[in-house]
Amino acid sequence: MPDTRVLYNAQCPVCSFEINHYAAYAKREGLPIRFEDLNGPERAAWGIDEDIAARRLYVLRDGELTSGVPAFLILWREMPRYRWLARIVGLPGIRQVASVVYDHVLAPVIYRWHLRRKARQVSQSV
Repeated sequence: MPDTRVLYNAQCPVCSFEINHYAAYAKREGLPIRFEDLNGPERAAWGIDEDIAARRLYVLRDGELTSGVPAFLILWREMPRYRWLARIVGLPGIRQVASVVYDHVLAPVIYRWHLRRKARQVSQSV
């Protein structure tokens, strides 16, 4: 079985809630999926700058880097409990709509929320 790596923002409450759920499931099932925090030392190996990494989910599988909805599809296909979700979201039409919603609504909103949290942390530490 190929090794799958997921890069996510563990400081983001939305991201960490969802990914921690997947990580716990993967661990319970013994799935070869590694979950790496973009705020940790692992990010350097990805070759992605912190700001870019914070904008969306990234998955590395078989040496191929994928982001956004295609990354979720890869992740879900690796987890038996979520293969049905990958099949549905991967259908023509649904995949395109899901990608537009993720790319132009969800990911930007979560990213702006991330920037506001970081700005608050900086202002509180000064």
